[in-house]
Amino acid sequence: MQKVNELFIYTDKKDWGRVQKVFDDKVNFDMTSLVGGKPLSLSPKEITDGWDKGLSKIPVVHHQLGNYLITLDKNTATVFCYGTAVHYLQNPSGNNTRTFVGSYDIHLVKKGEWVIDSFKYNSKFVEGNLTLGSE
Repeated sequence: MQKVNELFIYTDKKDWGRVQKVFDDKVNFDMTSLVGGKPLSLSPKEITDGWDKGLSKIPVVHHQLGNYLITLDKNTATVFCYGTAVHYLQNPSGNNTRTFVGSYDIHLVKKGEWVIDSFKYNSKFVEGNLTLGSE
């Protein structure tokens, strides 16, 4: 789905205004497989503020998605896909990358335009420099 691709393309560009536009007013946001805790109900601005803070020192972010499984109804859609994200920051240690591998479960609703109202990341593993950007 176009909105799912836009989410990751604009995230890679750190174009937070455009990222916010792909989300509904409130999003069931679940990153618990990566960070623990419980799923949250967040506004688009709360999501992008968190991503901006976490990525502020990382100059290059690249998401690669594939193996889409899409279920489309009249006004709702679910999208499952595999995803890999690579963060790159050249640093003195030479350990310049961190890679996240997992999948996403994304739900969208049609409100004039399609918007994402539920986002879940399912982490499989993270490898590389786990402290990248905080060194």
